Amino acid sequence: MTLDQLHLLFFKNYDEASLTFGSGINCFIGDNGTGKTNLLDAIHYLALGKSAFGSSDAQNIKQDADFFVVKGSFSAPEAEKSETIQVSLRAGQKKTITHDKQPYERLADHIGRYPAVLISPYDTDLVRQGSEERRRYFDSLQSQLDHDFLELLIQYNSLLRQRTATLKQSNGAHGFDALYLQALDDQLAPLGEQLSQQRVDFLAQFLPAFQAHYSQLADGREQVTIDYKSQLPGQNFRHLLLANERRDQLLQRSTVGPHRDDFVFLMNGLPIKTYGSQGQQKSFVIALKLAQFDLLTNRDARLAGPKPSKPLLLLDDIFDRLDDKRIARLLQLVANHAFGQVFLTDTNLARTDAALAGITGEISRFRITQGRATLIADGS
Repeated sequence: MTLDQLHLLFFKNYDEASLTFGSGINCFIGDNGTGKTNLLDAIHYLALGKSAFGSSDAQNIKQDADFFVVKGSFSAPEAEKSETIQVSLRAGQKKTITHDKQPYERLADHIGRYPAVLISPYDTDLVRQGSEERRRYFDSLQSQLDHDFLELLIQYNSLLRQRTATLKQSNGAHGFDALYLQALDDQLAPLGEQLSQQRVDFLAQFLPAFQAHYSQLADGREQVTIDYKSQLPGQNFRHLLLANERRDQLLQRSTVGPHRDDFVFLMNGLPIKTYGSQGQQKSFVIALKLAQFDLLTNRDARLAGPKPSKPLLLLDDIFDRLDDKRIARLLQLVANHAFGQVFLTDTNLARTDAALAGITGEISRFRITQGRATLIADGS
């Protein structure tokens, strides 16, 4: 699956833009702040229906505009025609995602159809920040791989929101509905246990690919692993909810369950957040993303929608932010055609051309200047 065309209207710093991409490597070249990363984020919107950088949808409407549109055309070698995805939002209204002009009833129906992997300077936030970031990352990855997991996650989070709302009534004027809370717990408990077990099973599948990539990046100098930290394995979730009910009422939130789990990143048995250097942390998150790419490429037939050959690979400012060894490893994979369609950003055209000099295949270059994108002709 490749992204052939991208059209933007009032998205971030773009009034309007239209780009036609090659099936190989597509380079966005321009100074910092001109909108290179915004193009990657637009592609991320088409793939996953949301920003890659955690911003609210409304924040991506260009200043002084009241809506944005991101539209893309995808094609596959075996397909007879392209498929068009459009993401649009008008201020104060609900975001709309359409496939060939037909709106999805739920965003969940889109997840997994057009997978993408982003490697960004901000990826080390997965190491440095709290458990919520890591849960979100792994839940998003599992949701792309397995639609059943996504449905389970949606059901669990919906019941969890209802439980939180009920707990907040415990100090309200209308009293506390204990029977309703018990009914919610009866539904929540089996879903939570399934969710926790599926995370355990996924991690067992993910770890070998992740460890292999880290070993190649770090020349096998350290041993890394990921420890799934959960309250549930070996526990009855319904009993845990009952045992913590009084505390939950006082705090007005659910204090136990898979929504509190963490994925602990370890190097030589110690937390890499505390004991790893910046270079080791960068290697760790790049290995995460490369393993993510592997799993998305090799995902099985349980997915909704067509199975693509390879996800889109989005590389943001890698030449500025990564050292030569890590860049060389990524470019070696590109040269070996481990990836399909690639989109990368850089500030320096000569540096990009030098880095890609040994790579065969189609390379397209775009000059980005304050919300404008222009195809660079060969030799210019």
